[in-house]
Amino acid sequence: MGQLSLFDAEEFYEFPKDLLEYKENFLSRKEADELKDQLLKTANWEQRKQKMYDKIVVTPRLTAWYGDTQSYDSADNSTTNRNEWTPELYALKERIEKQFGYRFNGVLLNLYRDNNDSVAWHRDKESRYGRRPVIASISLGQTRNFDFRKKDHHQSKYSLPLPHGSLLIMKGDLQENWEHRIAKSVVPMRERINLTFRLLKKDS
Repeated sequence: MGQLSLFDAEEFYEFPKDLLEYKENFLSRKEADELKDQLLKTANWEQRKQKMYDKIVVTPRLTAWYGDTQSYDSADNSTTNRNEWTPELYALKERIEKQFGYRFNGVLLNLYRDNNDSVAWHRDKESRYGRRPVIASISLGQTRNFDFRKKDHHQSKYSLPLPHGSLLIMKGDLQENWEHRIAKSVVPMRERINLTFRLLKKDS
């Protein structure tokens, strides 16, 4: 994998390869186009609510959860209802598992409708993931920057553009030591769908 682009070009740092795997063209253009169009039309999108500073606000994106577990409870204490696996999502899960040797039992879909949708700095470190979780993330549609920063040293920042059809696998101690986000943008943008395949404990 090549060098990730940096926020500060003078502070050169190579992201540890044991934390990330990246395939820019994991899906062909045709596969990515068809899957994006299908999910935009048929996924059971929800807009979750969360508590923030004693106020209830709606999340600035839409979500849908497909998998074996009954529901998906996020770090912000909001819940996304379970949907049965579709043949396409299940086949994609098995394809990633076979190629990379990991195992998943659900996928969280995020729809960023335009440049105003985002997800704030966070770590996927809840107990239901177990230690050193592996999360496989497929991007469809608009290229958005996936930002990283050290949890205790916010000056150490990276930005990796995630184009249509790309696959990023987060693993190792990434969730322990790094935060990530998709920031809002002042530049107009089209829809982006992000599929994050996860392994949740069965009692979640």
